[in-house]
Amino acid sequence: MQTKYNLIKQEIKSKILDGTYEPHQKIHSESEMMRQFSVSRHTVRLAVGELVNEGWLYRAQGAGTFCADRSNHTENKELRARKNIAIVTTYISDYIFPSIIRGAESYLSEHGYQVTLFNTNNNHDKEREYLENIISQNFDGAIIEPTKSAYSNPNINYYLNLERLNLPYVMINAYYEALEPIRVVVDDERGAYLQTEYLIKRGHRNILGFFKTDDMQGTLRMKGYLKAHREYNVPINPKHITTYSTGEKCEKPARELREKLSNKEEGPTAIICYNDELAMKLLDVLREKKINIPEDLSIVGFDNSFLAELSEVKLTSVNHPKADMGRTASKLILSLIKRKQQGKGAKEEVKSVIYTPELVERKSTKDLTSSGEDVENVN
Repeated sequence: MQTKYNLIKQEIKSKILDGTYEPHQKIHSESEMMRQFSVSRHTVRLAVGELVNEGWLYRAQGAGTFCADRSNHTENKELRARKNIAIVTTYISDYIFPSIIRGAESYLSEHGYQVTLFNTNNNHDKEREYLENIISQNFDGAIIEPTKSAYSNPNINYYLNLERLNLPYVMINAYYEALEPIRVVVDDERGAYLQTEYLIKRGHRNILGFFKTDDMQGTLRMKGYLKAHREYNVPINPKHITTYSTGEKCEKPARELREKLSNKEEGPTAIICYNDELAMKLLDVLREKKINIPEDLSIVGFDNSFLAELSEVKLTSVNHPKADMGRTASKLILSLIKRKQQGKGAKEEVKSVIYTPELVERKSTKDLTSSGEDVENVN
């Protein structure tokens, strides 16, 4: 458990790092902090004194205590000399993320940059902690996968402070729409449209959709699923859609699938999955129910990960660029760093990259049309 003076220290540092306190701005008085934290003057002085010694604050005789300008701090100069890029992902060792990270690391190392990895586990508190590290340690730039990107972000001030400090960053896989950052993403809406269109053209009408909707990717993929139904005049059954959060991903989709399979009147013929990882979990349910793929039920994944060919079911899936996405994000961050170094005379324009998805066909779907020909528009 943190001591009271450590809590005060962290609160002041957080206000510096999120831009609430700017260099040379006066911080709250001792009396104000005593009231705010319900502590003694001694505790406040202890916390402030340590921050002064560490170079975060400075005192002016008779005027008060002020936020220090750390841009010329000796420690920061040493860190800048290392040429270090931060990579922040929601996960490091799971699923497609190692491929993305390897792609980024290889390109950055080729250009003399070290990489420091941070893993938020899709948690906003962890994201805040790592943004504080990036700002305080003066990284050259950052490649960031946003946390729960479909939600309003409580750490928005930190990103605005990155911009104020002219610390370049690129977002990958998703982005916070309010910031309109340079980003490297897949056209997720188009990808899910392709999943759904493919099944509709193969005669499927009762198509279940499973989408993780605390991330922007999931909300866009659900949008693509709905759009394909509308364009092909296939009625949308709300009961066919399951949404879930990061915290629910291990249990809710499997539970919902069991319930939907028990409804014989509206039995599905196909399933669209948020990603291949989810498809593997749902395949476990289908094995449990002795449902054969694709004879009894079709299933389509997203990401074309190693999982798509790992099991006995070879999964039709939407391709994800993975390693190439990591390399592209690295190219963009180095271009932004170059623009920063060139200052106002910079000529090179840095633009976001949006990958156009493609469907990779395997053996996890069945054609229900009598002729095996594509279905155009269904009335």
